[in-house]
Amino acid sequence: MKFLHLADLHLGRRLCDAPLLEDQRHILGEILEIARREAVDAVLLAGDVYDKPVPPVEAVALLDEFLTALSQLGAAVLLVSGNHDSSERLAFGGRLMDKRRVYVAPAFDGAAPPVTFSDAYGAVQVFLLPFVKPAHVRRVYPEDILEDYTQAVAAVLRRWAPDPAARHVLLCHQLVTGGTRSESEYISIGGLDNVDGAVFDGFDYVALGHLHRPQSVGRETVRYAGSPLAYSFSEGEQEKSVTVVELLEKGNVTVRTVPLTPLRPVRSLRGTLEELLNGTSEDYLRITLTQGGTLPHTWARLKSRYPNLLKLEYAEVAASLPSLPGEGEALLSPLELVEAFYKSRNDAAMTDAQRALAGKLLEEIWEDTP
Repeated sequence: MKFLHLADLHLGRRLCDAPLLEDQRHILGEILEIARREAVDAVLLAGDVYDKPVPPVEAVALLDEFLTALSQLGAAVLLVSGNHDSSERLAFGGRLMDKRRVYVAPAFDGAAPPVTFSDAYGAVQVFLLPFVKPAHVRRVYPEDILEDYTQAVAAVLRRWAPDPAARHVLLCHQLVTGGTRSESEYISIGGLDNVDGAVFDGFDYVALGHLHRPQSVGRETVRYAGSPLAYSFSEGEQEKSVTVVELLEKGNVTVRTVPLTPLRPVRSLRGTLEELLNGTSEDYLRITLTQGGTLPHTWARLKSRYPNLLKLEYAEVAASLPSLPGEGEALLSPLELVEAFYKSRNDAAMTDAQRALAGKLLEEIWEDTP
């Protein structure tokens, strides 16, 4: 079986208020061509299909075009919702789409039966797990004690109990411990939403969504496909791709990537106003001026050379602000931010009781966030 693994389309997203629908239509066209050229049996779409739970109509129309085109290629499509999606809205008409081999995971209501394919080596079962929080799983399995995301996901997978002698694929949207974030992704209460990768040990391949950088976590076959486009300037240097996965006999899995070329790259430029006015580009840009640019028409002058300039910064101002961590560096959790704010206002650290109360309140807020 040959699968094309992609994730985090975020249809309808904007970058610094610039609409990206044209860029998304272009990259979906590239993905369609890869699916055709690779003659894949199925496409695995691992969540965050839309950028908002209630997406704009243009984004819904674009997804409809994409799924229709994939279906016309003869490939099955398997799709789960992510934390940005409304699982109920995304699954609307799912039973009708099954007839066209487009399988959408319903809103979580318990361990669902897998979608089964066959090849020369026998059956391949693909399990579809939409994004879940412990609260979602507790409602379905109230008898289980579920204190964190690892226990919640493990509770679901335990009920599936895949046969270790057969071949199994899991399609899901979660944050696996050890993955590298980008600045465009949500940050939870320091590690609260992490899932230990050991819960996936029964699966031959785990097709993940949520993190925008293409990467494997723990083992090569537990993998994030990454987003097909850069959705923040921290992602501008990443090579975006889709992942091609081939399952042969049990234990024989190959994983490779196929690079994607955006319509307009996302880049950062730095230099003096004089230097920058000698250049030109239609890329999406963040420009940092190291000298000059104090005149009132600086933005307009740069915009005439760089029509897709989205963000203008001044090095002198940036140097005076607290530095933010880069990609891969430690990010402050909300609790750490609360502690820092408390200390700045009171010139004293929080007590253990205050820290425990703040942590409890933050966890309740995070748990209730859709």
